[in-house]
Amino acid sequence: MFSKSKINEPAQNDYDAAKPAGTTSSSSSASGAGEAQTSAPKAKPPASVISQDLHVIGNVKTTGDIQVEGTVEGDIRAHLLTIGETATINGEVVADDVVINGRVIGRVRGLKVRLTATARVEGDIIHKTIAIESGAHFEGSVQRQEDPLSKTPSQPKAASAQPSAAASAAAAAKNAAS
Repeated sequence: MFSKSKINEPAQNDYDAAKPAGTTSSSSSASGAGEAQTSAPKAKPPASVISQDLHVIGNVKTTGDIQVEGTVEGDIRAHLLTIGETATINGEVVADDVVINGRVIGRVRGLKVRLTATARVEGDIIHKTIAIESGAHFEGSVQRQEDPLSKTPSQPKAASAQPSAAASAAAAAKNAAS
């Protein structure tokens, strides 16, 4: 019933056995490998993880997704950034989507920013859309921008315009007093 020569050969499934011999090389298998795979979009790689016992000193940058459970002393730039409950970020956070469950000390910039009930943020948030759950701790300012990911020249000018406006007000008060 069984022959010794077929033991080491890969087994044919019913689909391959039913096909003519010339068609197996062009579409290599039913699992999608081969030419059919190249026309289909590539699968998104899983998120990179900075685990709880990892302490990173320096900037982290990727076009993919990052999940941080440990400590990062530096800036993080990503597509989707998830900051876990045990995580601490000391630096600027820039991502299309930011989900904060842990602690961030620094500016947060994102198209969509979400602070969960366990979030603790000490810094300004620049966003297009924001959601802050009840119980989140936040110290800083919130500013909505159409494109929060780009550092526009107007942001530093706005910050420097405030002292000059205060100086103008002080000068006006001085002139009014004299």
